[in-house]
Amino acid sequence: MRILPHDQTVLDHVAARGGAIVGRTVDWAGVNSGSRNAAGLARMLDLLEAAAAPLSAAVTRAPTAGSTSVGDDGAVREEAHADALKISQRPDAPVQVVLTGHYDTVFPADSAFQSVTTRADGALNGPGVADMKGGISVMLAALEAFETHPDRARVGWTVLLSPDEEIGSPASAPLLVELGARGHLGLTYEPALADGTLAGARKGSGNYHLIVTGKAAHAGRAFDEGANAVAGAALIAARLHGLNGQREGVTVNVAKIAGGGPLNVVADNAVVRFNVRVPDKAASDWIEAAVREIAAAPPFPGLRLDLHGGMTRAPKPMDASQTALFEAVREAGALLNQTIAWKPSGGVCEGNNLHAAGLPNIDTLGVLGGDIHSDQEFAWPASFVERAQLSALILCKIASGEIDALKLKSLRLETM
Repeated sequence: MRILPHDQTVLDHVAARGGAIVGRTVDWAGVNSGSRNAAGLARMLDLLEAAAAPLSAAVTRAPTAGSTSVGDDGAVREEAHADALKISQRPDAPVQVVLTGHYDTVFPADSAFQSVTTRADGALNGPGVADMKGGISVMLAALEAFETHPDRARVGWTVLLSPDEEIGSPASAPLLVELGARGHLGLTYEPALADGTLAGARKGSGNYHLIVTGKAAHAGRAFDEGANAVAGAALIAARLHGLNGQREGVTVNVAKIAGGGPLNVVADNAVVRFNVRVPDKAASDWIEAAVREIAAAPPFPGLRLDLHGGMTRAPKPMDASQTALFEAVREAGALLNQTIAWKPSGGVCEGNNLHAAGLPNIDTLGVLGGDIHSDQEFAWPASFVERAQLSALILCKIASGEIDALKLKSLRLETM
């Protein structure tokens, strides 16, 4: 690979817009768009729709599926979610690139963390500056620049910006499956690590909610007539925790036990919430079977157990397609004097979904930053142009065939 004159024009297009790439991120971060803040998500969707206008692409709002949630009282409710935003260009081109991101954050509407400041070291500190409003800005800047490339007609692309990634993509998962199945190569804009390292292999993840129903009784007069759901939940939590260490790479995190009531009443309801992480499909099958075995065996009489949830993101190993794609991205980065390295991650994202659907992808092409999911979240301003140029160059090299998206897709399908 080498940077040709028309590639340089694309890169210069990005560089000339550096201030705007950072500036709109700061503006977007000032809009609270927590995953369940409907008003904030609606406002963010409007802003993203406007930001997509310069691309002269087809922009549509894609309805998302509903999902089921379990309340702390054990009630099962149907939950609606905001629309995703789909932006598409040249859907009939021979090569199709899928670019994904999410416009929700982990910060609820009543969070005290609502605006962006600049730290003494120059880093931006704000909600979503790295995860991933900065990444969305980088993505759109790269696409806008790529649309000036003379070989752009060879590549079609579709952007999907989802409203629910931070809660496991329950509503947008079907859209990701559809795009992953028909695309050839995927680019996702989670933040890289602060030093630019990318996530390589990713574990799979599952979220579970186990409803424990007991029988209420007066704790003094009729204790023996009750069945204590909270006590049962505690015993079940211990059984779940005991799965740790039984299989390499598998972890079970009991995150919360909710339920119960007055001290003089035997508790008749509880909910155990837990997350599992697995390195591969065999481990996924093992933990699912182990969880269901525990959920089928109440620890003492009088309890009823009802399991909800399951594996939400499949493992994403470094198979042949992923290895080849990372090497191509490393080569593109070297042309820009960017050192590209990667390492395994226990974290999960939409890249897991896309890979499971058959799409080789890089899923940490966003800005350089850190401390995400906390009020210390930060991003380095200089990385916005750097990362947009990296994505823009990747797109140029897909158009030229130097990054062979069709071959990468074929490699992925061989391992499914």
